[in-house]
Amino acid sequence: MSLSKDQKQEIISRYKLHDLDSGSPEVQVALLTERIRQLTEHFKRHTTDHHSRRGLLKMVGRRRKLLDYLRDNKQDSYKSLVKELGLRR
Repeated sequence: MSLSKDQKQEIISRYKLHDLDSGSPEVQVALLTERIRQLTEHFKRHTTDHHSRRGLLKMVGRRRKLLDYLRDNKQDSYKSLVKELGLRR
């Protein structure tokens, strides 16, 4: 259910700010978005999986907080990230 090592490395390399970056808000939002998309597909098949749904809601909340931080502190980065990830905003 989680991201494979290769998927994670690809997302990090696409959204990193510098060579050693793996924890910037931009990278975290991109990783959370991919995990949220995977869980959304999971719920199309497993509609009664309420335990995983709670984890999904926690991830959505964490992504929301990170996006709010980016919006308040790095508006250019926020706008480009939302556009690239296809988030509704």
